[in-house]
Amino acid sequence: MGTSEIYRAVQGIPDVVDALVVDIPRPGTEGWMPLFVVLADSETLTDELTAEIKRRIRELCSPRHVPDVVYQIAEVPRTLSGKVLEVPVKRILTGTPPDQAASHDSLANPSSLDYFVELSRRLGAGGE
Repeated sequence: MGTSEIYRAVQGIPDVVDALVVDIPRPGTEGWMPLFVVLADSETLTDELTAEIKRRIRELCSPRHVPDVVYQIAEVPRTLSGKVLEVPVKRILTGTPPDQAASHDSLANPSSLDYFVELSRRLGAGGE
């Protein structure tokens, strides 16, 4: 099962307008899988919405694909052609400097990576 199935499940929820998921390997564990969601205007990520997101993924994908944590973000980083930047986000969250993870010239929204750089710093570049 790929990320597109997870995106399809999550974006079937009316309050979710976009999403990005990455699987971060962690030695000795099954890894860490955060899900990042962009919500409709004026919506905020509540415990109830987080539970709904996880329930929907569990039912439409599998229990193995339920994210460890869900974060609300302002926008999903994308290339100029609109492709979601899963690999560069994964690299940033595992400690790769942002300028080595992605070329700003190829991004439609370069500032969208700032969130992930800050999250990596907060988490110590290795997940929760």
